[in-house]
Amino acid sequence: MTIDLGSTEAGSVAQGLTAQPGKVAALELRNVNASYGTTEVLRDVSLTVPAGSATVLIGANGAGKSTTLRVASGLMKATSGDVLLHGEPVNDMGAHKRAVRGLCHVPEGRGVYRSLTVKDNLIMQAPKGTVDAGIEMATETFPILGKRLMQKAGTLSGGEQQMLALSAAYVRNPSLVLVDEPSLGLAPIIVDVVFDFLQKLRSTGISLLLVDQFAIRALGIADNAYVLRRGRIAYSGDAATLLQGDMFEQYIGEGSD
Repeated sequence: MTIDLGSTEAGSVAQGLTAQPGKVAALELRNVNASYGTTEVLRDVSLTVPAGSATVLIGANGAGKSTTLRVASGLMKATSGDVLLHGEPVNDMGAHKRAVRGLCHVPEGRGVYRSLTVKDNLIMQAPKGTVDAGIEMATETFPILGKRLMQKAGTLSGGEQQMLALSAAYVRNPSLVLVDEPSLGLAPIIVDVVFDFLQKLRSTGISLLLVDQFAIRALGIADNAYVLRRGRIAYSGDAATLLQGDMFEQYIGEGSD
């Protein structure tokens, strides 16, 4: 889905939500800029994921949503600005070390080890000493995976591969999960499964930052929302407020799913 933001300029743009009093935010981006070569993608982006909340990031194709998640997880380095994970500056910390500190990034494209079995994929994701519990939790959440444990991940359907990729958000026992376009290319019935999973995930108290093509459904499970427009934050605030007719049309445009 392409979200058409047209040429509408934000009347007043908040510079990022703040954490609840007494709570350190799960994730903060402060005035972040990021580029691919000489092409600037993110421009002065400030974003906060309060602890225990679900936050959705929406924008047109090419607005910089995936780049934002890559910068947050350490897969891409910001050219300037600061990234804080649970209040700790992590600009110079690689993706692996951020994962050790509780961050789980589920990227777009069903990132699974296609040549390995489903079981081996889960084993590789689970921290030492938690393998059995992790597999049990993943297969309880996605029962079809329990029937595919010895099957190579590359032979699974697209929906099953997405379930396997999402299961990392359980088996790694994270405190913060970044999910990029989990419903992309899936049949409607599998999209329902994905959103049921995301709703269940947020109910556990895990902090969630979600990018998804189905803007209305994503906003429906979120506390907070941001809209990216050409690499800049055009809106930040309450997700329910953004869903209101006039506000939604101003920032998202007609034709959104």
